[in-house]
Amino acid sequence: MKFYFIYLNIIKFNIVKFSVPAVLSLTVLSPATLGCASTDDVRTAGSGAPPASPAGLAPNATISEIIDGDTVVADIEGSRETVRLIGIDTPESVARNRPNQCYGAEASAYLKSLIPEGSAVTLILDEEARDQYDRLLAYVFRSRDDLFVNLDLVERGYADTLSYPPNTHYEQLLDRAAEEAVLSKLGLWGVCGNPDVPLE
Repeated sequence: MKFYFIYLNIIKFNIVKFSVPAVLSLTVLSPATLGCASTDDVRTAGSGAPPASPAGLAPNATISEIIDGDTVVADIEGSRETVRLIGIDTPESVARNRPNQCYGAEASAYLKSLIPEGSAVTLILDEEARDQYDRLLAYVFRSRDDLFVNLDLVERGYADTLSYPPNTHYEQLLDRAAEEAVLSKLGLWGVCGNPDVPLE
């Protein structure tokens, strides 16, 4: 399975070039090169689980802004990129053409607490780099402790899963986390019942 890691300023890895249309030319690595063999190969803060992005690699982006619970703006080598977190979906809190939804504000606030402005992060791409809105699609890891941000949002009940074929490297892992959050009625599952409840 193709699985790409955006890593700028590479010194000593087997690298391939990947062109992001019209905006960036990024150097990327395959998971085999990085030692990411399994979809369960993930580190979450305090869990003791092995890392999905190898520990010790330098961050490749800095958070500039949190748009909502599943979208951020990141600085990548001086370029501002809107980044949509792959595999998850949080309730709406800022959409212009849709009503705000139950737990949207909470999801956004929680993401801000995880990766506030200025946070160093590691962005990992799957097979398709961008969506129809030209947003960069990425798994986000907090650099200081390798917290898998996408997974943490699902585990704590701030997000549901959303399949992004062919970007499905962590789909099963995220689905299992969502099932546990639903059963435990964590976050939005206990307060709202589901992620699509409009605020009145």
